[in-house]
Amino acid sequence: MRQRFTLVLKGMIAISLARFPPGTRGMDIDAFARAALWKAGCDYGHGTGHGVGSYLSVHEGPQRIAKTGTQKLLAGMILSNEPGYYKEGAYGIRIENLILVTKEEPVPGGDAAMHAFETLTLAPIDRRLVKAEILTGEERDWLNAYHARVLAEIGPMLDGETLKWLEAATAAL
Repeated sequence: MRQRFTLVLKGMIAISLARFPPGTRGMDIDAFARAALWKAGCDYGHGTGHGVGSYLSVHEGPQRIAKTGTQKLLAGMILSNEPGYYKEGAYGIRIENLILVTKEEPVPGGDAAMHAFETLTLAPIDRRLVKAEILTGEERDWLNAYHARVLAEIGPMLDGETLKWLEAATAAL
């Protein structure tokens, strides 16, 4: 289960780190989230993400990160980033954050301005489920930076045992 959880996490991080040119559709980046699972002979039967935030519906479009996502991703769109894995009759995994499509900006040393995603959700990812040895350095750095941000932004609102829990939950790998 920890190996599968970590493969799902690798997919969520791949989307979180994605840079993409204007005109990119959700279907163009859906495979980023599936690549680690595919290498292990696994997949999931749903889209990776859907639009959020217009009419308070659960799944809003037209934007989505999915094999069927034909809408161009535009700055200001909010989507879920929620790859998963399901072992029939045993367990299921889904790791979900909300992400915002950022305005395209130049990439240092690059030739073209690219969109990226800003992570909006600030909740710890359970490190006990992560097999750190199968994360790349970049993935580990992303997770540690994400957890540092969670602590920096949420920690000041907490105290006592709750703060101690958050500090432990967001400790670096």
